[in-house]
Amino acid sequence: MGKYLAQSQEPVMTTPESVVNSSKNSPPENRDDALPNVKGKWRLVVYSAIGAFVFFFPMTYQGKNSIPLDHMVTFLRDTFPSIVPWLVLALAAFGTYRGIATKSWQRGWVHGVFAVLNFVGLIVSFLHIIGRLPWVLGDEDLVPFLWDSIAIPVGLIVPIGGAFLGLLIGYGLLEFVGVFMQPIMRPLFKTPGRSAIDAVASFVGSYSLGILITDRVYQQGGYTGREAAIVATGFSTVSAAFMVIVAKSLDLMHMWTTFFFITLVVTFAVTAITVLIPPLRTIPDEYFEGSTPSPEVEVKSNRLKAAVREGLTTLAEAPSLATSIWINLRDGLRLAGAIVPSIMSVGLIGLLLQRFTPIFEWIGYLFYPFAWLVRLPDPQLASEAAALGIAEMFLPATAVAGSDDMVLKFVIGVVSVSAIIFFSALVPCIMATRIPVSIPHMVLIWFERVVLTIVIATPIAHLIL
Repeated sequence: MGKYLAQSQEPVMTTPESVVNSSKNSPPENRDDALPNVKGKWRLVVYSAIGAFVFFFPMTYQGKNSIPLDHMVTFLRDTFPSIVPWLVLALAAFGTYRGIATKSWQRGWVHGVFAVLNFVGLIVSFLHIIGRLPWVLGDEDLVPFLWDSIAIPVGLIVPIGGAFLGLLIGYGLLEFVGVFMQPIMRPLFKTPGRSAIDAVASFVGSYSLGILITDRVYQQGGYTGREAAIVATGFSTVSAAFMVIVAKSLDLMHMWTTFFFITLVVTFAVTAITVLIPPLRTIPDEYFEGSTPSPEVEVKSNRLKAAVREGLTTLAEAPSLATSIWINLRDGLRLAGAIVPSIMSVGLIGLLLQRFTPIFEWIGYLFYPFAWLVRLPDPQLASEAAALGIAEMFLPATAVAGSDDMVLKFVIGVVSVSAIIFFSALVPCIMATRIPVSIPHMVLIWFERVVLTIVIATPIAHLIL
């Protein structure tokens, strides 16, 4: 999978130039038993270990326990507090200009709408930085919340994470892990074993990083369109750090371990069900146009040796470290530039609708029968809270935070994470990629996930609380 890094790929559109060795697609157990003779085999271990450490291994810095990548972002924000906002604004300006320069609207009316929304988001971001926001936009739960809690972290973590991304997916780790995860990922989620890396990257790091990985692998022929859509909408949940915030707001920290693992199980159980029904089931199972398909071959015997062989075969195609860092940093900057202004416009629209209209109350009626059926306490409040998640994943928790019923708060906390899709950030992230999932698709998937989460999580909550 070194080819995932070898070409100069834009997150929006590029045509791969290299051709994968035909032996790559032959079953590992049918190849020569001898392992590939690759120079610098140490890179498979050392580079992959560094990438895994940066993305996956929590450590404590200034009293905060998180992954090293998150600490890098914290360090930059603390060290350059007056510069970082302007850097993120420059990213937003770059992304807005690039959308116009590349005539993104030619890809469809939705992209045309996002081109306009990006400009709006850029203006809102600028007014916030200079302290000139009109009307109620300056309220702490509107533009300042979007900017400080979502836009700046995403604007920093995507480029920085991109720079390290090559270490994670370009030197054999993705294929090595994929061989071992095949028996789990393919039967349960209809995705290759390599998608386990995406799932872990999202859960311990950031959904934006998970989507960055998914988009890169899809454009390079590692996923079909359906597989990429499943990974993006089924595994790209908020990180464990965000889950802590949800648990704190709902007074669930005294049972954090229980909440964490049940949320994890419910989230993936819901994903396993949604892959079997429309719209995910109906998305074409085709590779990205112009890519060189690299389907994951099935391994039936000697899995360890096959994993090493797959990793070394990828390593043989891998670029130099400097090339890998540059390509992924550049693509991370482009993706962040497309995401940040969308967050500041689409997210703001959702929050304003929540504050000034009854639309989410109306949407909540769709969930009422399911909440009542499983005997979720206060089904009307629960339904309205669940509906708020389509705008911003924190809103359901804030809606029930004042309740005294722990079952209600526990279930809504799980819904906040398991629903995955929300317009303040994740939808713009996906729309900035080539992953073939539309806004109507995402709304329908969100509805399915909320319903399934309520139905699955409520009986569990009744049993343990």
